[in-house]
Order: sequence, then C-alpha cells, then structure tokens
Amino acid sequence: MVPPVPVSPLIKTARYSALIAGIIYGKRRYDHLKPIAAEERKIEEEEKKVREEQERIAKQLAEANEDTILK
Repeated sequence: MVPPVPVSPLIKTARYSALIAGIIYGKRRYDHLKPIAAEERKIEEEEKKVREEQERIAKQLAEANEDTILK
C-alpha cells in the first residue's frame, strides 16, 4: 500500500475556511428563518382551533338531525 501524500497547507486552509463559512452561513440562515417558522406555527394553530370548532358544530348539527322520532 502506498503511504498517504501530505496535503498542501493551502488546501487545508481552504477546506477549514469553507467549513467555518458554512457554519456561519447556516447559523445566520437559521436565525433568519426561525421567527418566520414560529409565526407560521402560530397561524396554523389558530386555523386548527377554528377548524376543530367548525367540525364540532357540524358534528352536533348532524347528531341533532339524526335523533328524531319521525324516522
């Protein structure tokens, strides 16, 4: 087996620079998207409450229409 070739310091520096730049970019992107996602979750929760209330009312109306003596 051939012994490994030493990696150039320029290549090492470029690799670590790209790694650090990616970490910084990811952190900034996460900080940018986090409040947007929180707002979307809040809106979705409000819509879910309204939808569940409408389903509850529809279910009560359906049960009220089913329970009659005139069947």
